[in-house]
Amino acid sequence: MNVLIRDLDEKTVRELKKKATENKRSLQAELKAILDETAEQRRHLRKWNKKVDLIYEELRKSGHKFPDSTELIREDRDR
Repeated sequence: MNVLIRDLDEKTVRELKKKATENKRSLQAELKAILDETAEQRRHLRKWNKKVDLIYEELRKSGHKFPDSTELIREDRDR
């Protein structure tokens, strides 16, 4: 798939070109690597969020009570 991005700031393009040179890649290869890495991080984050949700739900089902964080923050500020 091809993607076209228009009207990038010149400073941004310069920095991306520097990064590409440092990594011994073309600008296109560098942009692809950045996008691939970002997408992979999002996939991992979704996976971990699902795990956290499952743990939270299991704790809630077992009777664990989760305090209102607003009250905890207020108590901490009042110290």
